[in-house]
Amino acid sequence: MDLVVTDPTYAPADRTGLGGLFDRIAGQLVNDPRDLPFARLLVILTALVLPSAAYLFWPGHFRWWLAAPYLALLLFFLGPFILMLHNTSHGRLFRRRFRWMNAYIPWVLGPFFGETPETYFAHHVGMHHPENNLRGDLSSTMPYQRDSLFDFLKYVTRFFVFGLFELVAHFAKRKRFALLRRTLAGELTYYAVAAALFALDWHAAVVVVAIPFFFTRFMMMAGNWGQHAFIDPDAPDNSYRNSITCINSAYNRRCFNDGYHIGHHLKQTRHWTDMPVEFSANRATYAREGAIVLAGIDFFGVWVLLMLKRYDLLAKRVVDLDGSGRSLAEIEAMLRSRTKVCPASAGAPASAASAAS
Repeated sequence: MDLVVTDPTYAPADRTGLGGLFDRIAGQLVNDPRDLPFARLLVILTALVLPSAAYLFWPGHFRWWLAAPYLALLLFFLGPFILMLHNTSHGRLFRRRFRWMNAYIPWVLGPFFGETPETYFAHHVGMHHPENNLRGDLSSTMPYQRDSLFDFLKYVTRFFVFGLFELVAHFAKRKRFALLRRTLAGELTYYAVAAALFALDWHAAVVVVAIPFFFTRFMMMAGNWGQHAFIDPDAPDNSYRNSITCINSAYNRRCFNDGYHIGHHLKQTRHWTDMPVEFSANRATYAREGAIVLAGIDFFGVWVLLMLKRYDLLAKRVVDLDGSGRSLAEIEAMLRSRTKVCPASAGAPASAASAAS
């Protein structure tokens, strides 16, 4: 498959009327004008989701059929919201003098989308990136057969049952007490408010609290599985070979170029509008490093095809970075080789690997 990158890069918006007025006002608040789409999304979600959730809790107004349009609204905006949370976790949205406003996304909007305050930041920025999907990463895919539904269910079950305890222990062991406190503050506050909402109206709480919580966490683990499904066991610490990049998808256009996961791990503060530019400029490096790049698919599509073991369909999406012209059978074999369980010594320092053997 040849390569023409069509994902969005930065282009200053020429907006007039109310849109232009909003951009001028919000532009005085945000750190980077390229992040004005986040400010717009923040306002849209505040106007749609918060009143809708409040209506479900209003005495005498809850009806089970109302769950369908409410959850459809959340599902439609879930991807853009999570990736807004992701990007604003790596770099603050609002300027220093408005820094108190940065808490609005994780603390106010986040719980409506199943995100407990502070935990996403602590887990993703404080744990996942430093550990880079190696054995110390609590969400590492290395110990699992990554085309196995049974292994994926083990992976998800561990996260749901032990995830919080493991994260707290991880930060305690590494003496990262600020992150430990932020995690506990967010989790305990969330569960306290959730308990109060269940006491107020358990019917509405199931829809507003429970379903988003479980669905979002499941989908985030499926996404992470897809992002780190194809690992070179000889170089699992190499971000070109333990992550994938997905280009030219509707998902990238809706979710702020999230498909460029290799580029994100190479430099976690790289701006989302720079991702396609970095990839295009360094295509030769991606090819030389053996990176897996797929076109017209996202991480969740990768996860589904892996669960179905449809390597034939995955192989058709792989971009021929170096023009080698490999056959589909050869690509399938390569993909299969990189979904196997990684040995315990993979990625360990030389001394540790020697001791393990």
